Amino acid sequence: MTLPAGTIALSQVNTELDISPSSTTINMGASAVRTLAEVPSGAIAMSDLQGKSNAAFITATGGTITTSGDFKIHTFTGPGTFSVSAVGNPAGSTTIDYLVVSGGATGGTRFGGGGGAGGAKQSYPNPATGGLPVSATGYPITVGGGGGASSAALSTTISTSAGGNGGDGDNDDGSPGASGGGGAGRFSSSGGGSISGQGNPGGGANGSPLGGDSYTGGGGGGKGGAGQTGSSPAAGGAGLTSTINGSSVGYAGGGGGGHGSGTGAGSPGGPASAGGGAGSPGPATGSNGSANRGGGGGGGGYWSANYAGGSGGSGVVIIRYKYQ
Repeated sequence: MTLPAGTIALSQVNTELDISPSSTTINMGASAVRTLAEVPSGAIAMSDLQGKSNAAFITATGGTITTSGDFKIHTFTGPGTFSVSAVGNPAGSTTIDYLVVSGGATGGTRFGGGGGAGGAKQSYPNPATGGLPVSATGYPITVGGGGGASSAALSTTISTSAGGNGGDGDNDDGSPGASGGGGAGRFSSSGGGSISGQGNPGGGANGSPLGGDSYTGGGGGGKGGAGQTGSSPAAGGAGLTSTINGSSVGYAGGGGGGHGSGTGAGSPGGPASAGGGAGSPGPATGSNGSANRGGGGGGGGYWSANYAGGSGGSGVVIIRYKYQ
């Protein structure tokens, strides 16, 4: 805080100097008081403290740095280091908020299940001193690409896991992951399981055609909800919407299930705003998850050929703290 420009109570000076309890008797000649007042020697009055602040803020480098109001944002779309050179104090900032999203998984081939979203964790929003405490050191950042082993981490403190791949072919189950992959669509299949706190299960498929040979794989799970069952256009699970970077952005949506030879629209990702790829509407490949959003890839279609699922979207790590 900043001390008032008008009348100041002694308790407010103690609070600004982080002296507890605030009723502690204050010595106007104390070094901390003189530093705050910017009066190193001689006579000192309460008026010298008006409008003064003892705030110190976190200072750090790493990633792509932007600002939003009084907050600085570091965005990592690949490996790097969040290097803290100064920690600050309670009057300024001492902690960070974060969003950590792993890469989404690949959608399945031929009536394929949608890929599960990458795991997602966030601490935002918190007050400037209510998030994750940091020290003056370097924090290694890991950010995986879409598909495969694509976990993300803020040092060893906060980590998430990759999504589960969508099922392939006639009756392949979805793979487990942070969010589970959807099951393949022609016969009965199960969606993959999820990791608690990171995502939700994928949807299975019961082999019910939409007409002709248009079977549908299950939707991949997302951070905000499970994938839909593949007995109708099977949307991927809902994602997570965050404003940590100053704008409203969706992350970690599941991929939609792929169709067979149907001519209708593909199964939507979960939803497109959360980065999940759409499932194929028939003889086509599934759509890819959006880069740096952690969405699952859409399932592939089938008609005289086994069309591949889309790739999962890569992950991201975003760090936010008060800097002024």
